[in-house]
Amino acid sequence: MSEPSPLRTTIPLPAGFRARDVLAFHRRDSEQLAEQVTEQRVRKGLFWDGVPACLALDFGTNQVVVELVVDGRRPEGSLARLDQMTRRMLGLTQPVEAFEAAMVDHPQLGPVVARNRGLRVPQTATPFEALTWAVTGQQISVSAAVSVRRRFIQAAGAAHSSGLWCVPDARRVAQTEPAVLQAAGLSRTKAATLKAVSEQVVAGELPLEDPLAETSAEAIGAQLNRIKGIGPWTVSYALMRGFGWMDGSLHGDVAVRRNLQTLLETPEKPTEAETKAWLEPFSPWRALVAAHLWGLQSAAGY
Repeated sequence: MSEPSPLRTTIPLPAGFRARDVLAFHRRDSEQLAEQVTEQRVRKGLFWDGVPACLALDFGTNQVVVELVVDGRRPEGSLARLDQMTRRMLGLTQPVEAFEAAMVDHPQLGPVVARNRGLRVPQTATPFEALTWAVTGQQISVSAAVSVRRRFIQAAGAAHSSGLWCVPDARRVAQTEPAVLQAAGLSRTKAATLKAVSEQVVAGELPLEDPLAETSAEAIGAQLNRIKGIGPWTVSYALMRGFGWMDGSLHGDVAVRRNLQTLLETPEKPTEAETKAWLEPFSPWRALVAAHLWGLQSAAGY
């Protein structure tokens, strides 16, 4: 019996689309356990309706060719869903043009935005993946978070037939014992938080795996804030990376505060309260402002 054919679609890209930002975002793990990045291509392991799958994004000059290979079967009626997920992952739904137009005359941010025209926030395949990354990264360095994430994927995920590991979905995490999550490097609190979130997702109480266009990010944020171990930074980061919500205030982010100090040329790093006050006038684009502040640090920025 022949293997089922993959799902394929082609998505046009706007002029000047910054594929390098997407490639850099998925290149964080040098061991390439769940994401494999080459010069113009990303391959990513994920679960599609609970089945191991491999997503491939091949970037051309004005388009990206998308291919999804699901182990053992070809899902029917999924092209529209694949298209929606990919557009969200690439940041194509973000109001970048309106933001850039509004920032033209800003004395401090205007020149930064002009130098990084077209900057979008690359996103995860699902909001649940973004939430797991945000919880994993609480109060530890990026390199440490990448290491823990790698072990977390091996503890709760599964390998696709291509050899790539698939980032765990909520059902997988809900079925994983807390002790196993802790052995992967998560603290007791972080393991309990991920278990609580995943159980609510599986119960249908939190739509974090296949978000609909009408899903209110603010409502999801309010639910997340009621879960022990989740605070404002985690909510804002997860909603930005998972839902494309561009109004989260990342005033608690260390890199945002450090780079704001550079931008404003102040002798001391702004406090969280000062950073929050500075970001407030930029609503509803505060997360995009944070992305531009991250961009001051390196070419990939975030």
